[in-house]
Amino acid sequence: MTALRREFIGFAVDCGALRFGEFKTKAGRMSPYFFNAGAFNDGNSLRRLGQFYAKAILDARLAFDMLYGPAYKGIPLVSAIAIALAEHGHNHPFCFNRKEAKDHGEGGSLVGAPLAGRVLIVDDVISAGVSMRESVGHIRAAHAVPCGVIIALDRMERGMGELSATQEAIHAYGMQIACIANLDDIVEYLRWAGNEEADLGAIEDYRARYGII
Repeated sequence: MTALRREFIGFAVDCGALRFGEFKTKAGRMSPYFFNAGAFNDGNSLRRLGQFYAKAILDARLAFDMLYGPAYKGIPLVSAIAIALAEHGHNHPFCFNRKEAKDHGEGGSLVGAPLAGRVLIVDDVISAGVSMRESVGHIRAAHAVPCGVIIALDRMERGMGELSATQEAIHAYGMQIACIANLDDIVEYLRWAGNEEADLGAIEDYRARYGII
């Protein structure tokens, strides 16, 4: 685990974004941990989150022309990331979608820069992949190219088959997918930090049951 990943997981725990207990996932699985990017809900935590994303994007050397954030969580994420990247000297346009198309003013379902060129999708996690499929549809409908995805946490668990949801996305769309941290990093962090709130055994059991081989 890199220092960046360890710092990010500690930051997520401190902000209450990474919690331990018993939680039902979108896939209907009972998970011993839960990641909620909505807990980064003040100016300082959102600023730091954008910096973590920007560093992960630069470290992965993702090649793209603009950023896209799916509503609703993707809206503050893509804004914070665009600012953080600009602070590193990489000024990229960004846009996000509305859940409901606007029928007055400028109209449409997109806000921000026009979708064009190679588009990097921003999200918090990939679970069932529904949000990502919708994002790919919006981007392709604008005749732009979905070229990659950056997420905060890769849960590293199976999607519809034996592959992880992330691996399924790579196979389905041929996109590069990068993350700030993953489940392996969480397990290593818990062993290092001795977090008493987390049941490491339950996490290992969950990974054995639903994780990728």
